[in-house]
Amino acid sequence: MIRNFLFSFSFFLGIIFISIIFLPSLLLPQKITLFGGKLMGYWSQYCLKIILSTKIVIKGKDNIINDEKFFIVSSHQSMFETFFLQTIFNSPIFILKNELMRIPIFGWYLKKIGSISIKRDKVTKDNLNFLEDISKIIQNSKRPIVIFPQATRVLPEERPPFKKGASRIYEKLNIYCQPVAINSGYVWPKKGVKSSNKIITVSILKPIEPGLQKEEFLKILEKKIYNELDLIS
Repeated sequence: MIRNFLFSFSFFLGIIFISIIFLPSLLLPQKITLFGGKLMGYWSQYCLKIILSTKIVIKGKDNIINDEKFFIVSSHQSMFETFFLQTIFNSPIFILKNELMRIPIFGWYLKKIGSISIKRDKVTKDNLNFLEDISKIIQNSKRPIVIFPQATRVLPEERPPFKKGASRIYEKLNIYCQPVAINSGYVWPKKGVKSSNKIITVSILKPIEPGLQKEEFLKILEKKIYNELDLIS
């Protein structure tokens, strides 16, 4: 319990400190704010390593796409991936639930770095236009999009069907998909006590090429990520 308290206290204190230090970046070029986000990713890694004695292993770095436009589809078990993925990929743009954008200060940062919000399970004008927004971003930027197809953090043993948003992006953009499987829930679950002396594995899987039917793509994607989670659990 002491480790849990120390981790939560240190992690959030560091996030608040970085947020305050980088407040002026909200009025400066976006790349400065993006650097602050990357620092938060490294801070989460440091707290896990020092306080919870967690080892972070990255598999499949050679699978990272370098010469093509792509979007990232990641499993979602913890807050960990929302911070740490920024240290692996080039300033990714997150697709997030709308509620996060309303958080004071933190929401300002999310808007500044270009995050895209969506209201889950609702048909709104913004939701209908989000594919157009993503298409414009992909065309005008080298930053990849990140989407969590489970839509929310899930328990490590849960295997909910993927939402269709990932397949809609795949069909609309006609670009490569970079699947990522992360077993962070065994260390930093969405609820309950955090665990120490464990390993978080970030597994970067082989890309899925464009051109598949979106239904086929979603089946392949879900199978690839869940099969990998079974292996690294």
